[in-house]
Amino acid sequence: MSTRRMTVSQALVEFLANQWTVDTAADGTEIRERTIPGMFGIFGHGNVAGIGQALKQVNVENPDLMPYHQARNEQAMVHQSVGYARMHRRRGTYASAASVGPGATNLLTGAALATTNRLPALLLPSDTFATRTPDPVLQQLEQPHDIGLTVNDAFRPLSKFFDRVQRPEQLFSIALSAMRVLTDPAETGAVTIALPEDVQAEAMDVPEAFLQPREWRIRRPVPERAALAAAVAAIRAAERPVIIAGGGVLYSGAEEQLRAFVEATGIPVGTSQAGGGALPWDHPQYVGGIGATGTLAANRLAAEADLVIGIGTRYSDFTTASRTAFQNPGVRFVNVNVASFDAYKHGTQIPVVADARETLTALSEALVGLGVSDAYADRIAAENAEWDGLVDESFTASGLELPGQPEIIGAVQRASAPADVVVQAAGSLPGDLHKLWRVRDPLGYHVEYAYSCMGYEIAGGLGAKRGLLADGDHRDVIVMVGDGSYLMLNSELVTAVAEGIKLIVVLIQNHGYASIGHLSETVGSERFGTWYREYDASARNFQSGDPLPVDLAANARSYGLDVIEVEPSERAIIDLREAVTTAKASDRSTLIHINSDPLIYAPDGAGWWDVPVPQVSTLESTQRARDEYEEQVASQRPLLG
Repeated sequence: MSTRRMTVSQALVEFLANQWTVDTAADGTEIRERTIPGMFGIFGHGNVAGIGQALKQVNVENPDLMPYHQARNEQAMVHQSVGYARMHRRRGTYASAASVGPGATNLLTGAALATTNRLPALLLPSDTFATRTPDPVLQQLEQPHDIGLTVNDAFRPLSKFFDRVQRPEQLFSIALSAMRVLTDPAETGAVTIALPEDVQAEAMDVPEAFLQPREWRIRRPVPERAALAAAVAAIRAAERPVIIAGGGVLYSGAEEQLRAFVEATGIPVGTSQAGGGALPWDHPQYVGGIGATGTLAANRLAAEADLVIGIGTRYSDFTTASRTAFQNPGVRFVNVNVASFDAYKHGTQIPVVADARETLTALSEALVGLGVSDAYADRIAAENAEWDGLVDESFTASGLELPGQPEIIGAVQRASAPADVVVQAAGSLPGDLHKLWRVRDPLGYHVEYAYSCMGYEIAGGLGAKRGLLADGDHRDVIVMVGDGSYLMLNSELVTAVAEGIKLIVVLIQNHGYASIGHLSETVGSERFGTWYREYDASARNFQSGDPLPVDLAANARSYGLDVIEVEPSERAIIDLREAVTTAKASDRSTLIHINSDPLIYAPDGAGWWDVPVPQVSTLESTQRARDEYEEQVASQRPLLG
């Protein structure tokens, strides 16, 4: 057997560079792309002589083999990987290499985000010496009850796959297992390979076969005959069916099959946050977001549905409105999911463990001639018309010096192109976007809401833009972010500038946490701790002080971005639209800064979210909130259908 003398790091880098994902498109054509098209890395003593040296060597000998990209924060590296994976429908992602200790643990939030979102990311945290000869090294955790424990063991519950390369020859089986999980549609998420810093630099004889190109084909399992028959029977018997389209529809590339199915049957479709884009906003069967942040149209139809057809959704509490969305006492669930864990949720007796695209194709063939009643079709149209009118009204410029967030969303929407991608993750924006953003392209809506991580927006948006550029797609990525999330993690703006990658960032400044501020009111805590104010020493809080003199526009300008400041005035919304148009015409990254009134809310979608209120309190506001909470809890159902 032919071999090459290489270090563990050199072998791993070359192995990753030769992994290919293969998928089959709906039209039968093959899609083949690199599973790991590049690597992010921040170097320290744990990896500078291992992965760092291997990447340097590749950069000298064959720069295209494994491109290296700088990052400014380890957590942001994983966010970029996830944004890229979303745009590539989980066919590819980046690797993220970090040093020992704090560099490694900075990856933890990214790992949780990737796994929660079912999106692939490869994490390569360095670890302390396998030999333990110089223990304890700088940044090493020591636990007397378990000497072998390192901070990297914290990745175990956050990863879909975890292993540690304790000896060089272990790399072969570990690397292959990691690739299997990264490309498995049912199991993908964060994949972590811990690399002790001494083992990274150790040499071994590497079989050439390990370094040769290898293909990993995405599985598209078809529905089993009995499961399909049960689903068909349930759909035929339903009078008021509703579809919930989740991210699995998009990852399967099933949007055209979904469109064909609902156009043939007339069944309405609501989307989860991850499913945004499964149908265009103006499709007659699309009733908008569903659940706690959903539309009136979707939630009214869901409340009366006798059959819920979940396609590629994990049924989060926001999607089910904390199990209050489906009020029909006889409601049943047909759950189509490639992961059996999700297919069996809500105690359904009609799980279909299969690919979304394959299942929709089979359902269309089995349900030829089926259609909803005229009365139900009229109801769907009427609900849509009413909600569209409410959205139009919320988009209308008020002329206020500090516009509300709905107006801001409307202005950005109208200035954007149909294929542009909006990116968001946390705060009040996800809820407002779920209700109001009119998605016009399958990839046009990327709201990370499984982990809803403050600070994801800019790094995730950069990753999404990388993913588009990799395909020669130059559509704009518009990151919408509040001042709270911006302050959490804005460092990757420097990365965008360094690589000349264009982003449009709309920074909405409301001097606090708008979403949690509103939630704080509803649970009786009166926005405590949610304002960005100067400290009031007499009251010992931050409630009534002056707004902080923080200039976030100047911060962005200092990074090298073009900055457009929309000043408070009656023209604010007009100026915002013009600013977005200017940013779109530029080939540079632009940050648009606008102040808003956080107390102007989007139209109510009649959704609810379960956030427990204290059973006892001396505050009247909390007592009132508890009374309202008990009324809502009474409508929760176990949903065993």
